[in-house]
Amino acid sequence: MRRVFSLLAAALLAGGLAVVGAGTASAHNVLVSSDPKDGQSLETGPAEITLVFDQPVQAGDKFNTISVQAPDGTRWEDAADPVVRDNSVIFKVRTLGPAAEYRVDYRILSADGHSVTGDLKFTTTKEGGGTPAPTAAAEQDSGGGGGVPIWVWIAGAVVLLGGGVFFALRGGGREPAGR
Repeated sequence: MRRVFSLLAAALLAGGLAVVGAGTASAHNVLVSSDPKDGQSLETGPAEITLVFDQPVQAGDKFNTISVQAPDGTRWEDAADPVVRDNSVIFKVRTLGPAAEYRVDYRILSADGHSVTGDLKFTTTKEGGGTPAPTAAAEQDSGGGGGVPIWVWIAGAVVLLGGGVFFALRGGGREPAGR
């Protein structure tokens, strides 16, 4: 009997390790291509940038953020939110300014719920004549931004509700002492 119990315990342990190992083996999204490509030299700046990942990307307001920066720190991304189409994230870029190396920083929310960050660079060889995006201070002065995102409130409510249900179920089935 002890031998059967030992074999059963070993099988359960091995199965548990296989399940846990499978969870960590599934990787987060990885950038597989972009337009323009990382390190590419362009005559003029692109009107939009496309990032293609190996897995679907979650769409939604403020999930995915992209910035385009010139060497002097000016930002050139459009104010519109990125558009998500399955594995692709597409976002508009303002008409670029000086001929320079521009850095694209991105943060996307992968299908498994994890945030993925990265960057790529491209160079323009001809001046574009555009103007950079307003700075964060100018946006705040005009009433943009600020506040706590709605998902924080939803996550807090789920945690509180889940904790309440857990304690209600845990404490509700006890018999009074002395019976």
